[in-house]
Amino acid sequence: MRAVVTGVTGYVGGRLVPELLDAGFTVRALSRNPARLDGREWADDVERVAADVGDLEAVRDALEGADVAYYLVHSLGTGRTFEAVDRRNALTFARAAREAGVGRIVYLGGLYPDVPEGELSPHLASRKEVEEILLASGVPTAVLRAAVILGSGSASFEMMRYLTERLPAMTTPRWVDNRIQPIAIRDVLRYLVGAATIPAEESRGFDIGGPDILTYREMMHRYARAAGLRRRVIVGVPVLTPRLSSHWVGLVTPVPSGIARPLVESLQHEVVCRDDDVRRFVPDPPEGLVGVDRAIEMALARVHDGEVTTRWSSASLPGAPSDPLPTDPDWAGGSFYVDERRTVVEAPRDVLWQVIEEIGGQDGWYSWALAWRLRGVLDRLAGGPGLRRGRRDEHQLRVDDVLDFWRVEAIDPGKRLLLRAEMKLPGLAWLELRVDEAAEEVTDSDDDGPVPEDAAGPGRTYFAQRALFHPHGLAGQVYWWSVAPFHGIVFGGMQRNVAEEAERLFRRSAS
Repeated sequence: MRAVVTGVTGYVGGRLVPELLDAGFTVRALSRNPARLDGREWADDVERVAADVGDLEAVRDALEGADVAYYLVHSLGTGRTFEAVDRRNALTFARAAREAGVGRIVYLGGLYPDVPEGELSPHLASRKEVEEILLASGVPTAVLRAAVILGSGSASFEMMRYLTERLPAMTTPRWVDNRIQPIAIRDVLRYLVGAATIPAEESRGFDIGGPDILTYREMMHRYARAAGLRRRVIVGVPVLTPRLSSHWVGLVTPVPSGIARPLVESLQHEVVCRDDDVRRFVPDPPEGLVGVDRAIEMALARVHDGEVTTRWSSASLPGAPSDPLPTDPDWAGGSFYVDERRTVVEAPRDVLWQVIEEIGGQDGWYSWALAWRLRGVLDRLAGGPGLRRGRRDEHQLRVDDVLDFWRVEAIDPGKRLLLRAEMKLPGLAWLELRVDEAAEEVTDSDDDGPVPEDAAGPGRTYFAQRALFHPHGLAGQVYWWSVAPFHGIVFGGMQRNVAEEAERLFRRSAS
């Protein structure tokens, strides 16, 4: 069977593709920028197609010949218009699937309760509307409705994890005692793969959930126990609104308030499966469904072992810039500012590259730590991601990985790392870190004079660093010149300290 998957750069889509390949499917992966899939283990095993789900012609062409099309996109966190964006994209996809003759649509939606119209949270109401649009497409559709998904890197799991770990005592909204039926990501993926072969006459929604029904309070207590923490003190109060709660979640966890708010609003509903009809078509595995305790244990193990393959931040933040680094310095006819620094490092290139590839996250940025933290806090207050997204893996990077408030735009292992800023800025910014061995004149970070061409001899490497900024309007110009005086401390400090760390590692390995 040929499967077309949207949302392949997201949390679920990025994990579904290898599962489909293992099940024998031929996979076509849709992405606005297929280059973002570089570095994925399965990237060379799929057909990559550039298409935006809002582009009818592009999506229709991409869906030609598809036995099953997975719709795994949503506009969570894009602001007040996210329902309109979801509606427009779903209508486009439904029409494209019908005109392309797709055999089946599979959509992962949200589990919602039976409540009067208008009482659902905006997030769940939008998921329900998308479900209805796809079911009315004329293409056999299987809608899988899930509540909280438990897995390393999921937004729901990260919210629970950080709240529980960082707050031994907390006040929460009343929804903390609402019942939920969470499901492990492993079972979600199994249902998604199995849904492809549901008979065509079955065009309907299916509730999917794990074996446990419990409250959010109980789930946090179970997390604390699995993580070896003391039992948390959780006090539910009636005065905390979803808006206040989402801002609190945004401060305590890596999940920005723009994404946290729709999720928090959805928790005000009890979400429990109304039936288990899906098991008629996708039977339980011999070992049964994964329970909450086991799901938490598996997620924690992956986090601790550095084996988190996708995270909630895998998809770009709504509104984050996605422009590639221009090759023309006079790009768009506007200003283009560059802060460039180079130095000679008394260490081989592989040692220097190790330090560069492990930058950010827990290791920090090798310069004025207070300035980086302050910049992160200001970015969070402005609605950006700040520094709390960290890294997917503490030792290795791949294209499209999140690195605090940067994203990996390009990586040439052992040679070059290009980061694109996703912080709130009046312009576009990149940071390039490069390892060179070419004979050229460079400037030593500890000396203002030129370094001779033969300075990089055996055991020596050039470390080149560029910060680039393309301002938007007057605000961008003001921003650049207001922070330029600090570049010597921030970027100059990074230059020196990265070099010193590489030299230290080399001396230690040689001793």
